[in-house]
Amino acid sequence: MNPADVVERALAVGLTVATAESLTAGQVAASLADVPGASGMLKGGVIAYANDVKVKVLGVESALLAQAGSVDAAVARQMAEGARTLMNTDLAVSTTGVAGPKPHDGKSVGTVFIAVASASGTRVEEYLFPGDRGQIRQQSCSAALELLGSGLSMGTKDPAG
Repeated sequence: MNPADVVERALAVGLTVATAESLTAGQVAASLADVPGASGMLKGGVIAYANDVKVKVLGVESALLAQAGSVDAAVARQMAEGARTLMNTDLAVSTTGVAGPKPHDGKSVGTVFIAVASASGTRVEEYLFPGDRGQIRQQSCSAALELLGSGLSMGTKDPAG
């Protein structure tokens, strides 16, 4: 789903959105903000590239990061839930993964976790994207928009349902 469709659908159903981005470093929020009218649905975002930012700003458990590393489904879940709480939004999307050129935290290049949190639950998806660093980051941004849009397309605050 393209950013304009996400913005249009969020505005149509009156939902607000936040982002928590590691791998994509703000690409998701920037792509939404490029759309006229995005200020009516996008409240803000956190670029949590470093683990201490994930812990201090988004509330990700430090023990989880120590055990699982930053590229993990539970980390993506906590990032999205933390952003949703921090920004007081209906939905929040998070991205974490390995863009390369080397594996990270025992995960292969191209491994990505994306989560969308709402009041009724959090949906997390795992991806394995091919390509170089830029291609993996772009595919991750597109997948985050798709996952975010999946809840919006049904006109619901529940992307998990």
